[in-house]
Amino acid sequence: MTGHGRSSGDPWLVAGALGVAGLLALHSAVPNGVGRLGSLLETFLPWLGAVVPVLGCLALLGRSRAGLLACLAPVAVWLWMFGGMWWSSALGPYDLTVVQHNVADDNTDPTGTARALRATGAGLVAVQELTPTARPVYENVLGASHPHRAVHGTVGLWSAHPVSDVRPVDIRPEGFPDSWRRGLRATVSAPGGRIAVYVVHLPSVRLGPAGLASAARDESAALLGDRIAADPAARLLVVGDLNGTVRDRGLGPLTSRLHAPPRGFAFSWPAGLPVARIDQVLGRGVKVTEVSALEATGSDHLPVLGRVLLR
Repeated sequence: MTGHGRSSGDPWLVAGALGVAGLLALHSAVPNGVGRLGSLLETFLPWLGAVVPVLGCLALLGRSRAGLLACLAPVAVWLWMFGGMWWSSALGPYDLTVVQHNVADDNTDPTGTARALRATGAGLVAVQELTPTARPVYENVLGASHPHRAVHGTVGLWSAHPVSDVRPVDIRPEGFPDSWRRGLRATVSAPGGRIAVYVVHLPSVRLGPAGLASAARDESAALLGDRIAADPAARLLVVGDLNGTVRDRGLGPLTSRLHAPPRGFAFSWPAGLPVARIDQVLGRGVKVTEVSALEATGSDHLPVLGRVLLR
């Protein structure tokens, strides 16, 4: 039978489209107790939108009007959630630029990476996975343009502006050794005023048969969140590899205290085919107006450039 009959695929297409819309809008309702499924979904949340064109094509092939109409629901929800990050517009004012990069401890071209970071012209350069062998390379390449620096363990900050009050920040989860040093705090005297800058690298997460293993990262994020809450600085930046996106509820104890940039997807990992931004530039008392991903270096991450307006 052809013509006016309802397509046999209508219920499945409608259910699929409404299911995508529901997952987008109600992602926080997905439980995290088993395999941290909620965090896994939130890590790749924007990519749920990629299902809609597939459903739309199936609806066209099946001549399903109901399926096509149902696809409007996830499109509307996706645009509501991510449209502001997608649309391009003229850059607004900003006072400070910062480039964030996990330079990778197995990077075979630290000189090229350091030169690429210098070429951004950013006033602040924050790095993670800085090895003792590579550190002199970054000092040599960045020294002239960024004469002020702070290094603790495997994280470092190079600044074109004076740096003072440098302190280590202990964000070790329980059981991690004293040699695990992935956090520092420094005060930067930027042209628009003094600002506290945290450079951090949270523990890695792993995806396996049991789901997302992120307990250590989540614990570290909570420790950092407590530190941020107690910090009296009026203006503050957190820059680093958080091994998670800003929507990942596992980072909630930290990200709930900070403001994320409203523009720019800036997917930073993995460098070969970036699908998530786990390298972050977040603020409190300042406005990070935009982030953008830069060209690949010798790392498995892309550098991320943030523009900061000091209120």
